[in-house]
Amino acid sequence: MGDSATFRIGIGHDTHRLEEGGPLRLGGIDIPHDRHLVGHSDADALLHAITDALLGAAGLGDIGEMFPDTDEANRGRDSAEMLSQAAEAVRQKNYQIGNIDCIMFAQRPRLTPFKEPIRERVAEILAVTPDAIGIKAKTGEQIGPVGLDVAMMAQSVALLIGDDEVA
Repeated sequence: MGDSATFRIGIGHDTHRLEEGGPLRLGGIDIPHDRHLVGHSDADALLHAITDALLGAAGLGDIGEMFPDTDEANRGRDSAEMLSQAAEAVRQKNYQIGNIDCIMFAQRPRLTPFKEPIRERVAEILAVTPDAIGIKAKTGEQIGPVGLDVAMMAQSVALLIGDDEVA
């Protein structure tokens, strides 16, 4: 980087409902559970939130613009593939990923035991070191769609760093 840098921050959010039958796909890994998230793609709410945060920070719109649900190519699509493509688009704009911080919201299963494997998988997808990824897990305290165990939600913030001469 040159003498000065540009910092860009993006935020992402996603919610998906739960249906019977596992496993649960979250953060790019399969988690043993009696239900799964439902959506047009593989419905990985965490990877969708991260994708939106990256795209927003880079001024590249959102996941629905890059991967519209009207495109049959995106039906059942692996969210890790979408996140990887979004990260590449960010790099094409001469930004590098500074860090990603996330919160997963689920009443069950308890997600704490899966935080480290998720962190490692997200780092692998984004080609960054695991210390650039923050993963937290919260419950819905038995209120709202998450607390009533009918949905899972994720939020993410992304910091991008670009050289003023190229960003």
